[in-house]
Amino acid sequence: MMHFRAAHLFDRGIAAIAAALGLSVLALTPASAQNWPQRNITLIVSQSAGASPDVMARMITDRLSETLKQGVLVENKPGADNIVGATAAARAAPDGYTFFFATSAALVTNPFLTKSLPYDPLKDFTPVALVTRSNQMLVASADLPVKTLPELIALDKKDPGKLSIAVDGPRNLAGVTALALNKAAGTSFTLVPYPNITVGLQDVVAGRVQLGIFSVSIAEALIRDGKLRAIAGISANRQSAFPDLPIAAETLPGFDLYGWFMVMAPTGTPVEIVNKMNQAIAAAAKDSRVAAMAPKLGFEIDAKGIGSPAEAAKFLVDQTALWKKTTSDLGIERQ
Repeated sequence: MMHFRAAHLFDRGIAAIAAALGLSVLALTPASAQNWPQRNITLIVSQSAGASPDVMARMITDRLSETLKQGVLVENKPGADNIVGATAAARAAPDGYTFFFATSAALVTNPFLTKSLPYDPLKDFTPVALVTRSNQMLVASADLPVKTLPELIALDKKDPGKLSIAVDGPRNLAGVTALALNKAAGTSFTLVPYPNITVGLQDVVAGRVQLGIFSVSIAEALIRDGKLRAIAGISANRQSAFPDLPIAAETLPGFDLYGWFMVMAPTGTPVEIVNKMNQAIAAAAKDSRVAAMAPKLGFEIDAKGIGSPAEAAKFLVDQTALWKKTTSDLGIERQ
């Protein structure tokens, strides 16, 4: 059985983030950092306006503007699997006026799927705060005669290769999750990639594809209407929107793949500014309006609150190690 809990693996690339963080802490803080911010701040979002991550980012920036007494403006830079936005953020001046609402894809997935990135997630950014998780669900068409993950696994093994699963792409989060599920469970689900995941969702509802891996935000209404059947959550904990739904790890111990968002600063941003932004994000995450909206968008904010920049850096190291192991175990090579 395949386990996806990452050990604390430190190769040269991963160790770079710890070194970068250390340098950041030791750097001299310019006098201007003490009076930061003195003008508008830009938060780069690598998704299109109106997408769930964009809506979440704007909810947070509204609260940040109130706390920091300066405008915090979202700048959408979608494209190329988050590479356009990540590159722009990496090349921004490290003066505390540009931050990146970074996806897990930009920081830990792309490095193991793409041969040549124009940015280095470990060297070009300093972690500010882990903001939220974006949970996935394994769902089935309503007429598939299974209700649980063990039943689904048994059905596939009775007639291998007959069940197909809709994903956002063979090398994106849902696609890698499906491959990992096949390896961990010994199943042989056929991946059906959809550039437009909404079409994939419609095909599962219609029964043209039997299974799908989707974010909670786009599947929830259809599940509650009985048009889809929730089979399992795919994260370390049961999801607040479906507290009675078992997670995959209850059947496949250690199975835990999910998306997340972290605010990053260009490397070299003064540590005092990083800490102030971290505290402002922590206050925004506690705001009742943000807390109420997050689950509706398919996101979860840790009930314990936003951790420190050092905790965000450790999380990033662990997730990098997890994706290194996952892609290696699955035989996924950079392209």
